[in-house]
Amino acid sequence: MTMIGSLLPAGIAVAEATGELNGAYLLPEEQACLKSASEKRSREFTTGRTCARRALAEIGVSPTPILPGSSRQPLWPAGVTGSITHCEGYCAAAVARRDRFMTIGIDAETHEQLPVGVVEIVALEAERRWLSSLSQHAIHWDRVLFSVKESVYKAWFPLTEKWLEFKDVIVEIDCQSQAFRARVLLESRTADRSLTVFHGRYLVDDRLILTAVCVEAR
Repeated sequence: MTMIGSLLPAGIAVAEATGELNGAYLLPEEQACLKSASEKRSREFTTGRTCARRALAEIGVSPTPILPGSSRQPLWPAGVTGSITHCEGYCAAAVARRDRFMTIGIDAETHEQLPVGVVEIVALEAERRWLSSLSQHAIHWDRVLFSVKESVYKAWFPLTEKWLEFKDVIVEIDCQSQAFRARVLLESRTADRSLTVFHGRYLVDDRLILTAVCVEAR
């Protein structure tokens, strides 16, 4: 099982890469999106789209361009939801049929402390108090919190097409079960439900922090 796959339920297909991905490629429509992109951006985009196509193949979707939307979100084929993430040395994509899952959000971060001043931007007062109580722990919980909020945003935006600021979400992390609950402080009603709470899981090793959330379809 893949690392990110261990955080997600059955029915979600995942592909991931650590380092160079053999056979990575772009379709012409995707390549056209990278005319002014840096080499690093092009490499990440190529790996992410290749992972996405491999995951899509697992749910029976033929290779298709996955173009970026107006906010750089992946535009998935009809009837599909998904998420792509990458950080230094790691990339993953997770996809599912929309009749099983409304939305998915995954995020990968390097396991290191946030830069000075960033935690004040990311964390609410209650979250900063919690972080202070764990300051001597070997895990960089400030980066875990950041990653959780990134995953929530990736799941939220495709449903609402609305931005979330970091402080629009409050997170409770259960260190024992390696799970979290994130509550959006802005209510946005989708066609199916009032979407304010996301439940997910996280994984931390010496190098990486991975977080994932998903919302099942009714």
